[in-house]
Amino acid sequence: MLHDRVLVRPEKDGAESRTAAGLVIPLTAVGPKRLSWGNVVAAGEHVRQVAVGDRVLYDPEEKPEVELGGEFFVLLRERDVHAVSQSVEDHGPTGMYL
Repeated sequence: MLHDRVLVRPEKDGAESRTAAGLVIPLTAVGPKRLSWGNVVAAGEHVRQVAVGDRVLYDPEEKPEVELGGEFFVLLRERDVHAVSQSVEDHGPTGMYL
């Protein structure tokens, strides 16, 4: 029973990232506070704003990790989710013109 918790599969973060111009930014240069993205694989009965399959942003520091079937997951309370990513659907032009 998860109650107000969600089980999240963390996305694999690379050791470095690239800017739009192609500059490489090492992980050590990013700073001490870094949020992570993950996919919700299970949600408790009292969770209202997050559903299974959603992509969520969370703080990975001091969150319990759970190993199930050889795979690692993060257990979060719903209030610890910082954002939910919405899938982008292509409905034609964006309406932004120069």
